Amino acid sequence: MRWEQLFADLEAQAAAEEAAADLAEASSRARAEHGSVLLADRLRGSLGQELSLRCRGAGELDGRLVDVGVDWLLLVDGQGRELLVAAGAVSAVGGLATVTAAAVPVGEVARRLDLRRALRGLARDRAAVSCLLDDGGVLAGTVDRVGADFLELAEHPLDAPRRRGAVRSVRAVPVRAVVAVRTSLPAVA
Repeated sequence: MRWEQLFADLEAQAAAEEAAADLAEASSRARAEHGSVLLADRLRGSLGQELSLRCRGAGELDGRLVDVGVDWLLLVDGQGRELLVAAGAVSAVGGLATVTAAAVPVGEVARRLDLRRALRGLARDRAAVSCLLDDGGVLAGTVDRVGADFLELAEHPLDAPRRRGAVRSVRAVPVRAVVAVRTSLPAVA
């Protein structure tokens, strides 16, 4: 009987050690997997969520996350305005879901759909925007064109269409200085 008890005790110890080793390995594997998660993948898991982004020079920017690009995020705020945010300007994110999206390989096409391409879409649409800068400044007007590393903004009041008489000046703004670009409120008919 003593032998049976001894073997049972040894088996229990071996099982406990094996379980502890499995747990340590699983924890280590989970830490390694978590260590390879990119912020963009973490954000993609929160599509549709209300987020609060702390951004360099602009403070807190809030809205529902609707898209994530290679170097930008698109939010829609409580007033229905779109907010294109440069990912490099984000210093903290609040309101994330517990889910992380699967990693998406960034191919050549996705790399070309960068912040400059999104800004070119605003220029094409002739949308009146507020351009929030990393120094805390805000410029209002219409994006006329986007170069390799800058945009040209025709400054005019947001409540006036871009017309020669309404344009106060045209400024070149380095893309690296852009924190976010917010569309104006939709016109009420």
